Amino acid sequence: MMMMLLRVFTLVGLSFLALRGQANDVQPNIVIILADDLGWSDLACYGNQFNESPHLDRLANDGIRFTQFYAGPVCSPTRANLQSGQDQARFGITQHIPGHRRPFARLVDPVVTNQLPLEVETFAESLSTAGYKTGYFGKWHLGGEGFGPSQQGWGTAIELRGHTVPPNIGKRNQPQRTADFLADQAIEFMSAHRDRPFLLQLSHIAVHIPLSVTESHLERFRVKPPVDGYPNRPEYAALISELDESVGRVVNEVDRLGLAEKTLILFVSDNGGLEHEQNGTVVTSNAPLRNEKGSLYEGGVRVPAIARWRGTIPAKAVCDLPLSTVDIHATVREIAGAKLGREDQPVDGISFADVLRDPALSRSERALYWHLPHYHHSTPGSSIRVGDWKLIEFFEDGSIELYDLGEDVSEQNNLAAAHPEIAARLKRQLTQWRQNVGAQMPVPNPNYDETRAGELRKPAKSATRE
Repeated sequence: MMMMLLRVFTLVGLSFLALRGQANDVQPNIVIILADDLGWSDLACYGNQFNESPHLDRLANDGIRFTQFYAGPVCSPTRANLQSGQDQARFGITQHIPGHRRPFARLVDPVVTNQLPLEVETFAESLSTAGYKTGYFGKWHLGGEGFGPSQQGWGTAIELRGHTVPPNIGKRNQPQRTADFLADQAIEFMSAHRDRPFLLQLSHIAVHIPLSVTESHLERFRVKPPVDGYPNRPEYAALISELDESVGRVVNEVDRLGLAEKTLILFVSDNGGLEHEQNGTVVTSNAPLRNEKGSLYEGGVRVPAIARWRGTIPAKAVCDLPLSTVDIHATVREIAGAKLGREDQPVDGISFADVLRDPALSRSERALYWHLPHYHHSTPGSSIRVGDWKLIEFFEDGSIELYDLGEDVSEQNNLAAAHPEIAARLKRQLTQWRQNVGAQMPVPNPNYDETRAGELRKPAKSATRE
């Protein structure tokens, strides 16, 4: 038995050393492309029959498509866990910065922390120490002046808001579509650093509302016949097309530079799709997933994710393992051979570098957690997923819902009463996790007014974008 255990540990150790050896001998480039509000069901490669995404479809065909990849329920929490490798509840970034309030709702939700703490070591800081050139372009949404990407390890950084870039940014004398601008910046950055390892993140504004689009993209979808079962929103499809073309330009440049076998490209969304605007206008549908951005149901947190690394990731692969944006920090550090400088910094995510090489890899069950103690497109609550079991706890009335995602991905059949022992176990585990990370909780509202509970206190005009 001892010899058998020794052999197992030896093989595991050799496998780990081989992975690290490859990373250290030839440090790969890493390109992360983050979409905004893109839903799990929005891309053609995820089954959508109205929207068109040929470049992203090709990326998935050349690499791996994740079917159970998760993010936070809204944007700032995801951006915090991605950059830090820690759950956003540790920082109090559990809502978009600066959040919004419902002053007469049943509960008073916690105040949102306005920035990612500078003492947090981001994966950009870790990779910079390991010799990488780092570039960040696009939406940040993790703090204002003094708390931007330049203060968090990103050597070259341009922050953006909105679907159009004004002429005073970059080397231009006229406005430019943000998706095009991001592709231009990526091409310039990769070309300048082609001879040494680089880390690049592009954070798109697409497909966030308002659905600002160009006429050239819009016309194609105005005349396209509608497809049964979809909202068939031409403006939304056009914005996806604009995002898709931007991704295609970046991928084509990686190939043109001869870097396809040295570059991991990871595309992911920051939360589930927004199905309805506040005025009720339909934007998209996350079906078969339930609900939308700002909720703890699958439609709010399950997102599209695609990775390509030619020669390392097998083509046409599909991975069904539950993974999360909180895992990206550990993953890129392992691939790059970059150590975490702060030994006291918690690490909540786990590396999926091994999954990139073997998408069929099986793992022991892990717990995934979400904490949304705010009113957004749902009421305050927390949730936990272990294996196929998912429990949601709502704070207004203490109710719980239990779903078997393996049999009920649409979360229609609440099994809490049928499996009380599983519900109780997951609720205890969720409660313990909240205590471990210091999660802030809402409290009863002394000004609760049932007739005015839905009223929304708007944030300052300069901070309205989620």
